[in-house]
Amino acid sequence: MTLRIALTPGEPAGIGPDLAIMLAQAVRAHEIVIIANAAMLTERAAALNLPLTIRLFDRNTEPQGDAAGSLCVADTALAATAQAGVLNSDNAPYVLRCLDNAVEGCTAGRYAAMVTGPIHKGIINDAGIAFTGHTEYLADKTQAYPVMMLTADTLRVALATTHLPLQQVATAITAKTLTRVLTILHAELRSRFAIESPRILVCGLNPHAGEGGHLGMEEINIIEPTLESLRKRGMNLIGPLPADTLFTPQHLEGADAVLAMFHDQGLPVLKYAGFGKAINVTLGLPIIRTSVDHGTALDKAASGTIDEGSLHAALSLAINMAQAELKTCA
Repeated sequence: MTLRIALTPGEPAGIGPDLAIMLAQAVRAHEIVIIANAAMLTERAAALNLPLTIRLFDRNTEPQGDAAGSLCVADTALAATAQAGVLNSDNAPYVLRCLDNAVEGCTAGRYAAMVTGPIHKGIINDAGIAFTGHTEYLADKTQAYPVMMLTADTLRVALATTHLPLQQVATAITAKTLTRVLTILHAELRSRFAIESPRILVCGLNPHAGEGGHLGMEEINIIEPTLESLRKRGMNLIGPLPADTLFTPQHLEGADAVLAMFHDQGLPVLKYAGFGKAINVTLGLPIIRTSVDHGTALDKAASGTIDEGSLHAALSLAINMAQAELKTCA
């Protein structure tokens, strides 16, 4: 079955448009609809000296693959001309409008999934728009509770908390939060990753997982009781384990995912292990969303020197998740 996937390249001054154009250089079995400005893509292709034929998206046709050198584009107007490497806050609403179009299309069933390219949070905020990231924005748009997970090959790391200052993390780790996050993680490993009985390793919050209460009481008072309650509901949860030893081959062997308590507890390990091929996945949404794991790389825009490995991995995972979900629903 040919799927239709939405791709938002993100910040037009960054490498997102380059990634879309490089994607076009190979045959695609599934229809990848680029939600972006068609003229900007044409100009960037010329700067990269790469062939590009634009096929405008028609929602009334059946999904179809594309030949090398061709892109299916849902043309979206820019507010100002996009210059490679030069941010312009006038185009911040354009970036969000592309996201909105992808979300609406996924919600309506036109797209089986959406893949997002890198955005620049600072320039969106400079435009007077409060914005903390893709994860929170998409959750707000779909009225869902998001769970951020990054993957690299077989390693999957989900987060109990996301973009919080470190001093706020401990108070954010509650039985309610952990229950909600682990329930979503467990359910989506089954439905969208086709793992029948997920085995999830759970990090402690404190060094040495609290050292029996000598280095913190969160493990004893919150994490352990929550895990025990969820085990009674049939979840295979191991922990809380010290994060400094959890990420070793002997512990990770046979694990389907790791739940880290905060952003920089789990993601540095994953990004080191999967540099250039890691993928960001937002669980908990009514739609499928994956993303590249890197930034806008303004200094490399239109240079022709970027690595598109993360984009290919994000697209492949989005397709696999959509196919798994279709089988689950069949």
